[in-house]
Amino acid sequence: MALSGIDLVERGYVPDFITRMGIRHYTGKRLQGATAGSEQELRAKREEFINLLRNSPIAIDTEAANAQHYEVPSRFYQLCLGDNLKYSCAYYTKGDESLEQAEKAMFALYAERAQLRDGMKLMDLGCGWGSLTLWLAQTYPNMQITSVSNSRTQKTHIDTQAAQRGFKNVSVITANVNDFDIDEQFDRVISIEMFEHMRNYHLLLEKISRWLKDDGKLFVHIFCHRSEGYAYEIDGDGDWMARNFFTGGVMPSKDLLMEFDEHMHCANDWWVNGEHYSKTSRDWLANLDANKTEAMAVFREHFTEQEAKIQLNRWRMFFLTCEEFFAWNKGEEWGVGHYLFEKNQ
Repeated sequence: MALSGIDLVERGYVPDFITRMGIRHYTGKRLQGATAGSEQELRAKREEFINLLRNSPIAIDTEAANAQHYEVPSRFYQLCLGDNLKYSCAYYTKGDESLEQAEKAMFALYAERAQLRDGMKLMDLGCGWGSLTLWLAQTYPNMQITSVSNSRTQKTHIDTQAAQRGFKNVSVITANVNDFDIDEQFDRVISIEMFEHMRNYHLLLEKISRWLKDDGKLFVHIFCHRSEGYAYEIDGDGDWMARNFFTGGVMPSKDLLMEFDEHMHCANDWWVNGEHYSKTSRDWLANLDANKTEAMAVFREHFTEQEAKIQLNRWRMFFLTCEEFFAWNKGEEWGVGHYLFEKNQ
């Protein structure tokens, strides 16, 4: 049977410049599909999408998300990400920073926009590998931090790092957000690139509102499209991203969360140009290429030789795709949204 173009890329037979051309072609088709139609047709499409989310569980396909990203061995991410293991967009204020400097710049931006203070009680919801949790624990030694992840691998990593650094103000909970609840209230809930894996924002924001004190605030960082939201659906062999990296996920529009204001309202929002994410992805790819031999050794522990090569090239293609995707239209098509929500009184 003849191999598809994607099969050829995943086997390492296609040079990057041709892969990039294919990614740009696909991105153009994706954009055309998301934005085509009259204003009336687009409005109907938005309402249909919002209804889909309202009639879904908080999250779907959570086991797939774990398998695709969060139960991947920690060592692989240590080879690709920056020193802080921040698996989300960094912030390049000058453009020539190192990845580590850009990670810390984004942490500082979160602290400013979320109005953080030492001594607060904070939940890091969807904490990933603990990059923000550990930065907060060091920056605010009197802050009490509860971190929530659905990955056992991530909990182990964060617990180990916190113990090694002597942090006594961090606790990590492993839970599925559909079922998770907690009988505590916080000054802040922060969620970094987790909402994209969620569906029913009405139910999610209702939960979060109960976890916040009356004057508490929710800070959210999501990647998003400037105007149109859509779901990542596995439709035959067509959607490589949905099938391999984002099963059950959504691409929010910048204003999508404002449609779910029954329990919380957006007090402020900001747009982070997509070129910051493009540069982040480029740095991840450079790190992976620099550590290719060791990355292959990690994959060989879990896959056959051929499957290990496919995994390596699949991750290369993922980083290439993100780099090209977020650079589209000079970063003004897809980017990052920051939001500060307050409870409705």
